[in-house]
Amino acid sequence: MISVIIDAVRSQGDVPPEICDRITAETNIVRDLKLDSIAVMDFIMELETRFKTVVPLDAIADVQTVGDLATILTRNQATAHETRNSQTDVQV
Repeated sequence: MISVIIDAVRSQGDVPPEICDRITAETNIVRDLKLDSIAVMDFIMELETRFKTVVPLDAIADVQTVGDLATILTRNQATAHETRNSQTDVQV
């Protein structure tokens, strides 16, 4: 998950490659990547598209690090998968 987030950071082009090379789970998205609030929202929307999920706005407020973001994306993917499975079960 973290490697996909790093790829998304690289593809945005807002973060210099030398900073991208040092991204870890502990990397602070605003302080270390120097993304402003608009860039953070663009970044999260790109990840939502990649993962076919939605990150609730109240969850975004809790995201400080790349690891925090990975946790929320993983949790949302699991929840979305469970929801799709339960809907399939009901339709059968």
